[in-house]
Amino acid sequence: MRGFIIAGCAALAAAVLLAAYLFLYVRPRLPELDVITDYQPKIPLRVYTADNVLIGEFGEEHRDFVPIAQVPEMMKKALLAIEDGRFYEHHGIDFVRAGGAVLSNLRHGFGHGGGSTITMQVARNFFLTREKVASRKLNEIMLALKIEAALSKDQILELYMNQMYLGQRSFGFGSAAQTYFGKPLNELSIAEMAMLAGLPQNPSRHNPISNPKKAHARQQLVLKRMRELDYISEGQYQQALAQPLHINTRGKQGFDTHAEYVAELARQAVYAQYKEDSYTKGISVYTTILKADQDAAYASTRRNVIAYDQRHGYRGPETFIDMPLEAEQRDDAIDAALQKRPDSDGLIAAVVTEVVSGKVVADTGDGDAKTITGEGLRFAAPALSAKASAGIKLRPGAVIRISKDGKGNWAITQVPLVAAAFVSLDAETGAYHAMVGGFDYNLQKFNHVTQAWRQPGSAMKPFVYSAALEKGFSPATLINDVPLEMQAGGKVWAPQNDDFKFDGPITMRYALAQSKNVASVRILRALGVSYTHDFMEKFGFDPARQPSNLTMALGTGSVTPVQMAGAYALFANGGHQVEPYLIDRIVDAKGTVLRQTKPPAPNDDKTLALDPRNAFVMDSMLREVTRTGTGAAATKKLGRGDIAGKTGTTSDAVDGWFAGYGGGIVAVAWMGYDEPKSLGGREFGSSLAMPIWIDYMRTALSTRPQVTRAVPAGLSQVDGEWLYDEFIDMNGVKTLDMDVETPTDPAAVPETVPAETN
Repeated sequence: MRGFIIAGCAALAAAVLLAAYLFLYVRPRLPELDVITDYQPKIPLRVYTADNVLIGEFGEEHRDFVPIAQVPEMMKKALLAIEDGRFYEHHGIDFVRAGGAVLSNLRHGFGHGGGSTITMQVARNFFLTREKVASRKLNEIMLALKIEAALSKDQILELYMNQMYLGQRSFGFGSAAQTYFGKPLNELSIAEMAMLAGLPQNPSRHNPISNPKKAHARQQLVLKRMRELDYISEGQYQQALAQPLHINTRGKQGFDTHAEYVAELARQAVYAQYKEDSYTKGISVYTTILKADQDAAYASTRRNVIAYDQRHGYRGPETFIDMPLEAEQRDDAIDAALQKRPDSDGLIAAVVTEVVSGKVVADTGDGDAKTITGEGLRFAAPALSAKASAGIKLRPGAVIRISKDGKGNWAITQVPLVAAAFVSLDAETGAYHAMVGGFDYNLQKFNHVTQAWRQPGSAMKPFVYSAALEKGFSPATLINDVPLEMQAGGKVWAPQNDDFKFDGPITMRYALAQSKNVASVRILRALGVSYTHDFMEKFGFDPARQPSNLTMALGTGSVTPVQMAGAYALFANGGHQVEPYLIDRIVDAKGTVLRQTKPPAPNDDKTLALDPRNAFVMDSMLREVTRTGTGAAATKKLGRGDIAGKTGTTSDAVDGWFAGYGGGIVAVAWMGYDEPKSLGGREFGSSLAMPIWIDYMRTALSTRPQVTRAVPAGLSQVDGEWLYDEFIDMNGVKTLDMDVETPTDPAAVPETVPAETN
């Protein structure tokens, strides 16, 4: 009896000392609760299309803040069932659960038993480490009591459900719903909610992407607890157990619309102004990009780049790896090889494991062997030949790419090495509608739309012809298309037409439609290089990047695709300069507009850079290009009368272009290698870039009416062709180099001899 009394006194003394320690030492040293009473969650930077489609997210923490009032009741029940069944009954400490944890710790050692309430987890998550020591636990208990005194239960639960880390860089249940299931919290089923509710205990172990079996077991435990607590009926329980879950294996990194180059440009713009706050303050950027246009541009660019690549044959495996005999080591070697080669939207990396007559078996790392037969082997047939060289021959250990064809069968393919770009703008405002900076952003971050300075070839000719209109030329001006040889200081240059044929006297309209090089050089020689060089600035070209010699007529300078789009916009909109812009507005987490772009008013005289008559006549000539000239496929395939544009192919087909417009949209497509080399002797802008342009425009113009243009004042038709009124009776250029050859300025002859363009 005496022993019990002594033990009781000792326990009482210990309790008094503990209470004194907690209230006299721990409590005064507890941190202030400002971080939770004025909760400012870290919300990432998000980038949207003009029609509110999410295309990019930047920040260490993926979080969608969901107010507690908007959290589905069943989601709350699922969480409370597994984490804190008496949450609304206790005051921060669940003594029943804590008692069980104490017994577990006594049996198995400190740190084995849990017992933390949701309030205690909030305290730990905001203020403490996860280190399992007694002092941290005591601080957690006192903080929980302080939090319960300061906040309501719903406020505490709101903090918990928005702050907890749930795997895949996702914080909070709203973000986790999007990450794992690709939909908002209020659209989840009971089975899906149970899966999320099981994550807080150990987001890594119960991650449904990386550990599906353990995640499923945890989900079943949550459902069992929900049934025991009568949160769900027996029927709901059985239905949830049987429901197959479709996990978004891409996690948060995938977006339905591919606009990675757009999102990155938007990120750079925001970061330049807001620095690190860009990634935590919930800033949203609304771009001018249209989802349907962007989807069409991306699909068209990918499809036509792959088509070009396949026209030029199979290059062979990306590499070869050794295949160990032991199964586990072989699997490790395959996994290591595949991790170095990310998939490229359907072009899936695989390691060949078997090659037999008429069949190739490959491992993509998902445990399901892929068998390729029949048509799926056609593209790689040279690599299956007995005569194939060791560098391309398919054998076990070859790292290849496979994709599914239209019938769902596997086929061998490859990642194209050629680069491409596409951009479209609103011709009136300069707002981007679509931007594809390359074949795959994840393989190459370089944005060819804004950063690639390339020779435009014959896509530059319209600007020379535009300059000619101001000097009295008209579409009817006859130009002598005969061989031309120029000499100066020992230099000799004899430009050639692409087909090495000469047609004699041709109109300026025909010369542009058929992309005649020699006629274009004759026009530039007559105008003078200095005048034309200065005239180019009206279109936004950088004069330092344009040659000061006659090769300017052949497009031997340098432009970017977006610069070219902005230049063609003047022909499309009646002569007004546009400044391409991507961001419509930037808003903060509360929806307050931080920055808004105001495009110029339509037909503003301040932006008029080109005589409207010039733009009208050039439009008629560029429409001729797409009706009867090198771009005739555009009008034929699109079936519209307002299509205008120009092909461009540089020397040796190093670059392929198509620039044009219709329906108020101006767009430019380009293809070429980053390390410049020929795209092929039979390739032209019309076969490389124009198909991308046409496929995009088929979608972009589907809801847009055809554009008809009013004839500007001061313009008349003479013998069926347009001519400025002031040139009707005098000073108009009716012929060029027909009877008398135009003298050549020696300084205009190029130092090096360029090849012909088209």
